[in-house]
Amino acid sequence: MKVILNQDVPNLGELGDVKVVANGYARNYLLPRGLAYPFSPSVIALFEKRKAEIDAHKAQKRSASSDLKTRLEADELLLDMPAGQNGKLFGGVSNATVADELLKKGIQVDRKRIEVPGRVIKSVGNYKVTIRLYEKDEAVVRLVIKGHVEKKAEAPKQEAPARRRRHEESQPAPEANAQETDAA
Repeated sequence: MKVILNQDVPNLGELGDVKVVANGYARNYLLPRGLAYPFSPSVIALFEKRKAEIDAHKAQKRSASSDLKTRLEADELLLDMPAGQNGKLFGGVSNATVADELLKKGIQVDRKRIEVPGRVIKSVGNYKVTIRLYEKDEAVVRLVIKGHVEKKAEAPKQEAPARRRRHEESQPAPEANAQETDAA
């Protein structure tokens, strides 16, 4: 079914786009929620009247994307992760880790838009992470991963606790003796 999107729909398109979707998807999801209109000459005329509004909305998204790109590329992300002596990280740095770190800086980016080299970084070093923004705009963020070795404080060794079970089994419980004497 051919539809014209009335709003931005994730993984489908944005306002004013003409898309061909499955009939059930259009009838059961897009049309009842007002996310799209069926493709027809009257709807095309309606969207032609709104063309200036749609273009202004897209221009605003482009400018926000370019502002975000300059903010992202201006500085670097510094991650301090627990690592072993040889520089291998305990765990790894994924797109979710990068998204959380960006959120701490006040930048909200969907983790699905972040491309980490090799999907997961498992060692200390300098990396470049690509973030897909609006349309074909991409930002390259410098990521510095520093490792720190966690030292465990050695606790004094304690003696193993004595096995109680064998000791308890050899001596009958006082409650059991009291019940046996009452029954007799």
